[in-house]
Amino acid sequence: MKRRDFLKVAALTAAAVTARPLYAETVAEVPSVKSYREIGKTGLKMSDISFGAGKLSAASMVLRAVDSGINYFDTAPDYGQSENTLGEAMGKIRRDKVIITSKFCHPQPYPGHLPLGSRKEDYIASVEGSLSRMKTDYLDFCFVHAIGEMSKDLEAEKKRLLNDEMFEAAAKLKKEGKIRFLGTSSHGPNNMEELLMTAVNSGHFDVIQPSFNFMKFPKLPEVMKEAYKKGVGVIAMKTLAGAKDMNMEAKGVEFSHAAFKWVLKHPEVSGLIVTMKTASDIELYLKASGSKFTAADQDVLDRYARLYGSEYCRTGCGECEKSCTLGVEIASVMRYRMYFMDYGMEKRAMQSYALLKKNASTCSGCVDPVCVGSCPHGLPVKDMLCDAHESMSFTV
Repeated sequence: MKRRDFLKVAALTAAAVTARPLYAETVAEVPSVKSYREIGKTGLKMSDISFGAGKLSAASMVLRAVDSGINYFDTAPDYGQSENTLGEAMGKIRRDKVIITSKFCHPQPYPGHLPLGSRKEDYIASVEGSLSRMKTDYLDFCFVHAIGEMSKDLEAEKKRLLNDEMFEAAAKLKKEGKIRFLGTSSHGPNNMEELLMTAVNSGHFDVIQPSFNFMKFPKLPEVMKEAYKKGVGVIAMKTLAGAKDMNMEAKGVEFSHAAFKWVLKHPEVSGLIVTMKTASDIELYLKASGSKFTAADQDVLDRYARLYGSEYCRTGCGECEKSCTLGVEIASVMRYRMYFMDYGMEKRAMQSYALLKKNASTCSGCVDPVCVGSCPHGLPVKDMLCDAHESMSFTV
């Protein structure tokens, strides 16, 4: 081969070798956020699928999420080491590129929500503790968390929601630049819709965060529409309806994608948060970003409902709890059972279960289980409660 021909071949070969990685990278495109939505009238936009940090495993997860376009992170002082781990990542992130939400809580095993009767100083200390752990100067949102969980008494929870001491603390913290906006969240089990409507109509809150999925809460859309009309953001959680079968797929549609797209098809929804435990979770979930809900998605959700409708305790329902003569906190027991059985959050579930004042320890000996038959969805309530106690008790 002549030297000139050899050089031509060498050049072509080098070009081909150089081109292969570029081609391969295009084919194996890493999923990323395709849509950002306004959060009410705050002026902020969040990734439509965002990061629930309830089981944040490493700072590298935060960095990977940011690289994938996720800009909204939801945490709390009572989510284990979540705030500390988020803080480890903050030094490598431009603060104005992320939106951070935390809650008025104590740093203890869930639930650590500040109770009714908390003082202005308690709310301020809660926020300053979060800022210290996360190594940041401010929170974008701070929530009165899990409204409807601490008491069955509607008026008591309204007082916790609309606590003057909290409002005074929030005003001071806003003036100091330590929080930007105020929000509230609820997964029931008591009076979720009424409490969230109270928050929307009060004019004090910039965002609400309800449990919202394709299997429950027929009255919630009314609250969401009112929030949308008033410029209050709506961020959905518990969108996977118990996450009973994350491997379900039909006609090329993943269950999680269908569930997310169902939530996001509602124009009132600013975005959703979902617990992301692994890098694979980030990649899987973001494949649904910016996608439209289809008939094939509905088929998958219908199949899920047929298979698991009589096993999934609708977070926030609480209907059977009204019939329990022993005062068992059935809805909370069932939610912690879901964390234990379906979410892979065994330690947190057991810690939270141990803090319940009325757990399911008495259920096995109950001779008149009126909860049986009281579930509007046909769940075997007593059997599930006994199973929950056996699974989550440190000693049985």
